[in-house]
Amino acid sequence: MSAPGANEIARPDDENHTLGNDNDNDNETAEENGDVVWSGSWVAERLGIELVGGDELRELLGLALRRNPKRAHLLVSNVLGKHVPQRPSVVHGAGVALGERVRDLLGDAAEQAVILGYAETATGLGHSVADGVERAPYLHSTRRPVAGVAAAGGFEEAHSHATSHLLLPEDPELLAGDGPLVLVDDEFSTGNTVLNTVRALHARYPRRWYVIVALVDMRSAADQGRLAEFAQEIGARVDLVAMASGTVALPEGVLARGQALVAEYDEAAASGTGMGTGTGTGAAGLGAGVGAPSPQPPPLPTPTSRPDATRSGIVRVSLGWPDGLPDGGRHGFTPAHRARLEAAAPGMADALAQELGDARRVLVLGFEELMYAPLRLALELERSVTGIEVRYSTTTRSPVLAVDDPGYAIRSRLVFPAHDTAAFPAGEGTGDRYAYNVAGGGFDAVVAVVDSLADSPELHAPGGLLAQLAAHVPRVVLAVVPSYLPSPSHVADRQEPSMLPAPLRGPAFSSYAPDDVGWLLQDLSDVELEAPTEEREEAIQSGGAHYAESLPVEYQPSPEYQELFRSALDTSAARIARAVGTVTETVLAEHPQRYDDPASREATQARPVLVSLARAGTPVGVLMRRWAMHRHGLDLKHYAISIVRGRGIDTNAIRWLAAHHNPADIVFVDGWTGKGAITRELADALAEFDDFHPEIAVLADPGGCVRTYGTREDFLIPSACLNSTVSGLISRTVLRADLVGPDDFHGAKHYRELADADVSGYFLDTVAARFADVTDAVDTDVKELLSTDRAPTWEGWAAVERISEEYGIHDVNLVKPGVGETTRVLLRRVPWKILAKRGAGTDLDHVRLLAEQRGVPVEEVDGLPYICVGLIHPRYTRGATGADGTAVATS
Repeated sequence: MSAPGANEIARPDDENHTLGNDNDNDNETAEENGDVVWSGSWVAERLGIELVGGDELRELLGLALRRNPKRAHLLVSNVLGKHVPQRPSVVHGAGVALGERVRDLLGDAAEQAVILGYAETATGLGHSVADGVERAPYLHSTRRPVAGVAAAGGFEEAHSHATSHLLLPEDPELLAGDGPLVLVDDEFSTGNTVLNTVRALHARYPRRWYVIVALVDMRSAADQGRLAEFAQEIGARVDLVAMASGTVALPEGVLARGQALVAEYDEAAASGTGMGTGTGTGAAGLGAGVGAPSPQPPPLPTPTSRPDATRSGIVRVSLGWPDGLPDGGRHGFTPAHRARLEAAAPGMADALAQELGDARRVLVLGFEELMYAPLRLALELERSVTGIEVRYSTTTRSPVLAVDDPGYAIRSRLVFPAHDTAAFPAGEGTGDRYAYNVAGGGFDAVVAVVDSLADSPELHAPGGLLAQLAAHVPRVVLAVVPSYLPSPSHVADRQEPSMLPAPLRGPAFSSYAPDDVGWLLQDLSDVELEAPTEEREEAIQSGGAHYAESLPVEYQPSPEYQELFRSALDTSAARIARAVGTVTETVLAEHPQRYDDPASREATQARPVLVSLARAGTPVGVLMRRWAMHRHGLDLKHYAISIVRGRGIDTNAIRWLAAHHNPADIVFVDGWTGKGAITRELADALAEFDDFHPEIAVLADPGGCVRTYGTREDFLIPSACLNSTVSGLISRTVLRADLVGPDDFHGAKHYRELADADVSGYFLDTVAARFADVTDAVDTDVKELLSTDRAPTWEGWAAVERISEEYGIHDVNLVKPGVGETTRVLLRRVPWKILAKRGAGTDLDHVRLLAEQRGVPVEEVDGLPYICVGLIHPRYTRGATGADGTAVATS
């Protein structure tokens, strides 16, 4: 099948819907009278600008005047979804139709194609074209820098308000193939932007075939031949696919006349005389209606962290955006990503619909480059919710004159400050932003969709976007899509303070599956951090170093010890599964209580975000996530962060969590409690952060230090028997000033070389296999726990203080209670002796074996609240050990 010619228009089936300015109520009335006013006539009459081409051009395009020293006019597309609110099916359908034509043109080569869209206006169009091509990945250029991500290219756009484009694919090989490259822009005028891109990329990644896609081909006669000449110059095939073609006839001196006309209207608006300017507020000072100043909206409180739904007419909705799914094509978007989005879209649209009340005319408003995610949400609303009209448009950087005239494409505008300034550390992201044809559009509700970097104090401030919308639309719904940050495996340099990287994930970092956990750590695998245990202990106790500044040499278990681990796991798997189920069900049942109104829809639909304390808490976090999926089909997000006794929590990780999630949803997870030192450390560390709950959910709480637990028995959790080989091959965390700067995450190592000894997956699978067996027991446990006073007793802390004095240690930090902590002493520190509860059974087999291997005495005692307690050698020097490194008695 041959592709349609460039002069043919391929419009989606639109039930005879006119593609004109959907916000133009005067035109709707005119249509009823059979007299449609073209939304470019105002500019054409005053400046003599003329569209030369078929009638389809006037259906696709209107005209407006730019506030731009390089170009007087703006071609305003009626199907792009940028300046003109339009039915989402029309916007998406236009791109898909173009993509289908590209697919037909490419034939089998479509399998190797890459689609590239242009910021900011064509990011959604390019993505829709990729949907039409179906099997090709998508990338769009961006004006938002992402520190540390190597640019695969960059170029300038001569006539744009903001000119610099960056190409920042997460996968550096995305543009390196030799398959067709499809470049998508809203219009193809001089061709300079596209040709500059192709020239730059061809020099770096040469290929044989380029396809240029645009809604309209508006090249002048002088530019018509440049494409063939360019193709010959680079030795490649270059095709063009467009919905319609024509030219813009510009009279002599049109730039100066256009600038004078804009200045005239600005002066009239400022003086209050009025010249039909559209609604607007902000620095540009446009008047409202026939010249009267637009009233400022009532002041709204500036949020301290995350705004809630307390403000009249403004509500926040939790979309349930899939974990790890990119928010768009800034770093690449694959067909697999598309499938995930399409599967999640109905649920997200339903969440939006629940907040729309009785609204019947709804605008989904995207945000600058964030066009595709809002478009797909709008499309799903249009498809699935009956009885409402859905329209779609986005905010923009481009300043355009607004004139309230049916013959002008921009009837109204809202002006507000930029609200993603945190993404621009050099300060270039400030200034005014605009939303066109929203005020006066007859909308009952607006769904404002932004990414999490743009969910900022500026967004919520008086005069910000939300306040401007609330002044003109009865109901404003805020939906936040998590900002996607690339995998650090493709990050070249250390991040800037404002742009922390995305979580590390397996298999690049850890042996866990990517969805099991995201590590908010930096990879220090190439740094030599290990030191002999005796050297570390002497440095720690002498005050010369902190335990988190180095790592112990990874313990390599003997065959006998490995067999002990497997035997212990087989014996205790059901017990662990029961504790996992109990703590997870408790967390889920009590989660709404973290909200001011636990009965509210926001509270009842909120989902916990598990944040495990690396690394002992991480296997437990993974198991809790698996239980939630097994029992309830819930795909809980799970991250791992570092907390260091005496140094506090990783504050950058906390800031990252606050930027990407509601702090009220964060649930900290650890494996077990000892004396409660980390529990207290967490509470102190979170004091400076609003809305985080400083509680820990643990598998076992023998010390009585927390209120959310699976059991308060001290029993062997086999993951405590080993180090990295049961924890995803990740070391304990590292905090050292020369490695971890003020804007870095804490560090850790991935011991890839230990893969043959890794039992992390075996541990998880063995426990998860027992979930079904313990369901009834879990239900019974949870019912009892929820009706029980679970306030911490701190019994363990009292026992530790008593032991510290009785044994002449006088330092509670050298007393490690519980089977888990005792195991750590034997694996990482210089142990002095082990106190074992008299009559303890097989839970202590591995402790006895380790103690024997290290020459550490085991002393049976009565009255312990734990199975055992490990005592670190007090007043340690290397002289306290023999030549073989085993412990000797103190004098």
